[in-house]
Amino acid sequence: MEEKRIYTVQLHDLALGYGERVLFRGADIGFGWGEFTALVGRNGTGKSTLLRTIAALARPMEGYITFNDKPMEQMSSREIAAAISFVSTEEVRVPNLRVADVVALGRAPYTNWAGRLGDDDRRAVVRALQLVGMESFARKSIDRLSDGERQRVMIARALAQDTPVILLDEPTAFLDLPNKYEIGLLLRRLAHEQGKCVIFSTHDLNVALELCDTIAMIHDGRFSYGTAQSLVAANLLQQLFEGTALRFDAEAGQVKLR
Repeated sequence: MEEKRIYTVQLHDLALGYGERVLFRGADIGFGWGEFTALVGRNGTGKSTLLRTIAALARPMEGYITFNDKPMEQMSSREIAAAISFVSTEEVRVPNLRVADVVALGRAPYTNWAGRLGDDDRRAVVRALQLVGMESFARKSIDRLSDGERQRVMIARALAQDTPVILLDEPTAFLDLPNKYEIGLLLRRLAHEQGKCVIFSTHDLNVALELCDTIAMIHDGRFSYGTAQSLVAANLLQQLFEGTALRFDAEAGQVKLR
C-alpha cells in the first residue's frame, strides 16, 4: 500500500482577491515536508498575496488554510510564528545593525518578554549563519553587505526562527544569475536536508524548472500545481510563458528551455 503523504500546509478551496476583484479561486492543494516549490505567475496575479495569506498576514476571500490539519484561524500568533517564517521583499539597511542581531530577530517567538536571548537562542543564530555560509559575517553591519549576502542573512533569520515552513517573496529578484542559482540551491538544500517546506515566488523560469520539486502557478484566475513535467504536459507553463519553447529532457529528468 502506498504511504499516505503528509502535508504541512493545505489550501482548502481557497480564493484570494481584493474587494470585488478575484485573483483566483478553487486552490485545493497541499505543500509537503522536504518540498521545494516555486510560485510563478505574472505581476498582480496574487503570488505575494498567497504567501502573505499562508503566513496569516492576510485573509482569504473564500476557503481556509490548515497547518498539519489544524485550521490556521484557530492558531495563536505565537503558534503561527513558530510554524511559518516569511521573508518579504523589504530590504533591511539599518546602519550599524550587525548581521548576528538581524538573524537573532528570528528568535522572537521563543524569547522572554524582554526579548533576551538564552544559550539555545545564540546557538540557533550561529547554526543559521553556518547553514547559509555567513558565519564569518556575524559582526559586520548589514548595510555594508552585497544584495546576495543580505539575502542570505534574511534566509538565516528565517532559519533561526526554526519553523518547518519558510515562505519567500521574490528572494532572487535583484540578484545576478550566479547569485540566483546560489540562493536557489541553498533553498533546495534546506528543503531536502533540513526537511523544510520551502515556497518562494519567482519570475525566473530557469531556477523554477531546474531546481524545484514542484511548481504552483497562477494564470488567468486559475491555480495550477504539479511537477514541471506535468504542467508542461498539460500545456499550462507554455500558456504563462508565452513564446517560450520548453522540452522534457528524459536523461536529466527535467523540463528545460529549448
